[in-house]
Amino acid sequence: MDPSQTDTLRPDLPPNWLDQVTIRQLGKADLRALEWEGEFIHFRRLYASAYERARMGLALLWGAFLPGDRLIGQLFIQLLSDRLELADGSRRAYLYSFRIRPAYRGNGLGTRMLEVIEQDLIARGYEILTLNVAKDNTRAQALYRRLGFRITAHEPGIWSYPDHEGVWRRVVEPAWRMEKRLKQPHQ
Repeated sequence: MDPSQTDTLRPDLPPNWLDQVTIRQLGKADLRALEWEGEFIHFRRLYASAYERARMGLALLWGAFLPGDRLIGQLFIQLLSDRLELADGSRRAYLYSFRIRPAYRGNGLGTRMLEVIEQDLIARGYEILTLNVAKDNTRAQALYRRLGFRITAHEPGIWSYPDHEGVWRRVVEPAWRMEKRLKQPHQ
């Protein structure tokens, strides 16, 4: 079998597993689950900051859960950013930190999460959803294109954050900015 196909063929997933997934906004009690058993512990402070922004109404944190509250996907939305071309607080929102556990990729969960989030944003009056995707993440780019996003700009992808121990980390991840016009109910 071609190794690139191993994550899309899942004999261990029951046929109706996606029907058992709940997509909901995250609460404070969900923050530790975002660390994925330590794999993303270095983002602990970022998650806490994102949660505070959500509490203030500036962001939305979403998770996809299997029964028993097992987090298998996450997606964050900034409603307002200091970069208004990404999120302006009224008509343009910015999607980031979109991640699905490898065992659940390629089976419709990402599409379903984006559909739920887009409907929520439309209900809030947002018209455009913006995101940045790493230039080397061709699989994610293909998903976004299939769902109606288009490339609008190059992003240098340089950012910094304090890890869980307070050490500042620098990330360089060249990206494409992509955006999608959300369908309004009257369209």
